[in-house]
Amino acid sequence: MKFLEDPMQTIAVGFGLAMILIMGYLAMVGIPVGDADWFGLMLRWVHFLAGIVWIGMLYFFNLVNAAFLKSLDGPTKNIVIPKLMPAALGWFRHGATITVLAGIVLYLYMYQRGGTGAIALGIGGLLGIIMMANVHAIIWPNQRRIIAAVTAAAQGTPAPPEMAQWGRTALLASRVNFMLSIPMLLFMGAGSHLR
Repeated sequence: MKFLEDPMQTIAVGFGLAMILIMGYLAMVGIPVGDADWFGLMLRWVHFLAGIVWIGMLYFFNLVNAAFLKSLDGPTKNIVIPKLMPAALGWFRHGATITVLAGIVLYLYMYQRGGTGAIALGIGGLLGIIMMANVHAIIWPNQRRIIAAVTAAAQGTPAPPEMAQWGRTALLASRVNFMLSIPMLLFMGAGSHLR
């Protein structure tokens, strides 16, 4: 069980387990391996996994991290922010990008094959695209500035006066995404139920 000590190894074992279980499922229900829509299945799976990472990080930032960082004193922030935020924001940004790109390809793939619920999924997808734009155009650039300023402050450079505004701008854009995620998830799930 050593693989449980390393998150990347745990992910790899999770992927392996998923493959074993899907093959077992196909055998159990009698679907030949060649009859499965592997492209559509893998695309949806990637979309879901990346979406869970992205939205999970969004909820972490809004429900836990923002209040936690406010509770820290300056010297503690100088330690926590440079260690926590680059990795957390990396998962956040890449999760957003992969979710949206996989979602666009999945949408086109499903609806060229006659899928239903296109309007509902389109609304959810549009909200997701707006959210991804917020991540890359507002949240990440401001957070990158904050990380650099806090890292410099830990080495004695005074924090720039505009740092508070960077934080506020990033927070408000993140809160917009937090708000948009609620109807976005409704419309993503509604596509096959509202026809």
